[in-house]
Amino acid sequence: MDETWAPEACTLPTAERPFRVAEFDDLFATHLRHAERVDPQTLDLTLNPESRATVEDLTARETECCSFFTFTLTGTTELHLRITVPPTQTAVLDGMLA
Repeated sequence: MDETWAPEACTLPTAERPFRVAEFDDLFATHLRHAERVDPQTLDLTLNPESRATVEDLTARETECCSFFTFTLTGTTELHLRITVPPTQTAVLDGMLA
């Protein structure tokens, strides 16, 4: 599990990072329908609607430790999650997309 893209700004304890990465991996493996890199700072994801509770919980916890993220969740029959980061954190989106 490659976590080298985790930025120094992340306050999640290092020991917990593999578990968080695994949660995102599971979410994407189970519910991701489509991913599009809009620009270097923006990633748009389309997810199955039954993942809403998981997405809301995971993005809330991720915002607590990595406040540079902006997560915008919209839709009901199809979930759209837009993830944006500042220019200094584009490597994080590279890691998520990989």
